[in-house]
Amino acid sequence: MDKVLAKLERLEFHQKLLLEMIRTEGHEFERLIIEKNLDEQEVREFYNLCEDMSKDMELQKADKFVFYAPLFNEFVRKLNPKLNPAEVIHACLKQNIFIDLMKILEKNL
Repeated sequence: MDKVLAKLERLEFHQKLLLEMIRTEGHEFERLIIEKNLDEQEVREFYNLCEDMSKDMELQKADKFVFYAPLFNEFVRKLNPKLNPAEVIHACLKQNIFIDLMKILEKNL
């Protein structure tokens, strides 16, 4: 069992080294996923959160609601605790993920 644990620790160390070597342009959000050690389910939950919030944002726009602090607060509250809201917003903007939503959220940083 110690051998398996040692291999796992070495793989994690090598993964960190590889992340430092790889350019991040165009893959900022994926890099963040790896750095923060999110699993597939957590990433799916993030995308579902953003889809739901994008719908809410569109409804608020249709109602001429222009004060998006409550939307931002909800995003922060529901965001995976492993993630930093500012890092996520900037990474998503750089990678063109949920652009409209992220631009609105960025205004509240």
